[in-house]
Amino acid sequence: MPTDPIAAATHADPYPYYAALREGPPLAWNEKLRAWVASRADVIEQVLQAHGALRVRPVAEPVPSAIVGSPAGEVFGHLVRMNDGAAHQAHRPALQRALAGLDMDAVYASALQVAQRVQQQEQPLSDTLFSIPVQSVAHLLGFADDALPQVDRWMRDFVACLSPLSTPEQLQHANTAASELMARFETLAARNAPRHGTLLAAVLAEGSGDAPLSRSLLANLAGLLSQTCDATAGLVGNSLIALMREASLLPSARTRSGLQAIVEETARHDASVQNTRRFAAQAVTIAGTDVAAGDTVLVLLASANRDPAFNAEPDRFMPLRERRRMLGFGHGMHACPGQALACTLAAASLHTLLQQHAAGLEAQRLGGWSYRPSVNGRIPVFH
Repeated sequence: MPTDPIAAATHADPYPYYAALREGPPLAWNEKLRAWVASRADVIEQVLQAHGALRVRPVAEPVPSAIVGSPAGEVFGHLVRMNDGAAHQAHRPALQRALAGLDMDAVYASALQVAQRVQQQEQPLSDTLFSIPVQSVAHLLGFADDALPQVDRWMRDFVACLSPLSTPEQLQHANTAASELMARFETLAARNAPRHGTLLAAVLAEGSGDAPLSRSLLANLAGLLSQTCDATAGLVGNSLIALMREASLLPSARTRSGLQAIVEETARHDASVQNTRRFAAQAVTIAGTDVAAGDTVLVLLASANRDPAFNAEPDRFMPLRERRRMLGFGHGMHACPGQALACTLAAASLHTLLQQHAAGLEAQRLGGWSYRPSVNGRIPVFH
């Protein structure tokens, strides 16, 4: 069993541990973490819907102290996914409409082309999990093909600022990456007209007239890349593991619809984002438990997905599952509007990886994998 709910995210099999937690109190106090722990689906839905009382950041620390006043901190401070303020919500509708309007067939075809170029870079499989989705979104945003590998490297550096495990050296690299990314986004936005069909053009069309000049909006486009980075890499890698574990799924992976179903079930069954946190801005009662202002609630999203009250036969991997329910993409005001995009990118990535590595899947399964150090992400490293 994992030693605590944070260690569970990178444990070989955290799901029996989550099941044991669900048998306990609706909100359980964990003295080691100094946090309430929510593991049941119905309780987690209550937590995620308590927007006024429970915030995505502590009231006294809207930006992590390690990056306050830095270029990475500026980008973080603008992200609508990481903040609750009215100013942050101003960009949310434009981002949501632009993402909802994407042609997923075109996105899939574009991602396949990007994936072929990434494969030619001859990097380890564990790095390719990141590069295909990130470079695909960078292309979708309007970056030129020859710029995609550099944007990929900057984004890998930038996401380090989002983890409390980062070293000072990693934070410095994150600051450099944030500055470079913002400069490149400003260049893209300064064009007379962004490339037709790009996500940048769609966002600007949905936004206000001064959107090209808004660093806040541009920071949220960088944030879209950062969300793609770890979360989609984990989704691709965990989908590949599902295919290694259940060879009977391989015939389904020969079609796009089959790949899509495998990816969506992986997002429920073995989520790449295992947990998130909420911080009490004021006293609130959740599932009969009084949460005081200043308290932290650790929300075990992956546990909710395996809650039998939320999904029937939750431990079975069923790509054609009816009424699949999951909370790994958030819920309520902070639900991720890019769920369809993430699953489409993961399906295209999986298609390309299977073409390249299908013959070696059994050897890879025997070689095994571990998980990158993280407090909430489940991203495999293949040995």
